[in-house]
Amino acid sequence: MAKDALTQSEIDSLINAISSGDLKEEPEDVTEGYQSYDFRRPTKFSKEQIRTLQIIHENYARVMGNFLTSFLRVPVKLQVVSVAQVSYEEFVFSLPVPTLMTIFNMSKDMGVAMLETNPSFVFTIIDLLFGGEGRQPGKIRELTEIEISVMRQINEKFLDNLGYAWKGIIQIDPQIESMDTNPQFNQVIASSETVALVTFSASIQNVEGFINLCFPFMGLEHVLSSLTAQHWFNQFQQTASKNKPGDIEKCLQAPEAEVKAVLGDARITLDDFLQLQEGDVLPLRRRKGEALELMIEDKPIFKVQPGTRGKRLAVKIVGRTDDHNGKVGDNYR
Repeated sequence: MAKDALTQSEIDSLINAISSGDLKEEPEDVTEGYQSYDFRRPTKFSKEQIRTLQIIHENYARVMGNFLTSFLRVPVKLQVVSVAQVSYEEFVFSLPVPTLMTIFNMSKDMGVAMLETNPSFVFTIIDLLFGGEGRQPGKIRELTEIEISVMRQINEKFLDNLGYAWKGIIQIDPQIESMDTNPQFNQVIASSETVALVTFSASIQNVEGFINLCFPFMGLEHVLSSLTAQHWFNQFQQTASKNKPGDIEKCLQAPEAEVKAVLGDARITLDDFLQLQEGDVLPLRRRKGEALELMIEDKPIFKVQPGTRGKRLAVKIVGRTDDHNGKVGDNYR
């Protein structure tokens, strides 16, 4: 007999209860195991994905805070205030007018996203860059073309560092497409589209401002599987494990330096300079056989003698500028 089957006496008792009307039906709890769902604001990002976005941008906030501190030469602190899922319409109508809205392309596959820097942040930076003390105007006004051009350079740095912050998830190369001061004119995606909104607070000296990064769901959709803290940390661990002992030495050897040999100099009057023609000869203030100066990044480092190597002009290092007798090498460079 099945475990849940009724015995004959139980069946008889149930029939008698129904016949006498003593059996009361208990209302079925149809809500058990269910939860409410808002079709106007569908949940598209999981809690783990939101948390991963917060971790990524907390790292990004530290990088940008350090950059702005060194660039503006005043203390700047950025920190993540919130990471939320909202509709694009809610995001746009929450912004002040005017504000600076920067539309940028993250990559070919991910499409566009938005960077919003509000007036209190923008005008403080502009005043500092133009030699002021970081004060805001008495009344918020529209940005001039010159001010927008200045902020474009700042925002390019913001986006360069954003690519660095996201490299553990996906390689992106953000490029600015447009900048506007009225966010309601930037209907680059549908108003009902779900977006991930990352809000930063920016403290510059005693001035508080806000920065918003808005990522449309359709742009992040194909990387959602990578938006986990474990994936993000694993990528950095794998990158670190690939480094070899000689990698740092190779990186230090990679930068290029401008090298030039100075044959000599001469002093002439402005009138003579204006009358110079092809074929004229200028006597240089250097004796015959005297060593030339080899400039590295416009700084005199070596004493050299001119010559040739094969069919190319070359110089031979014979000493340092601070040691006229000491030889450094015998090769032509």
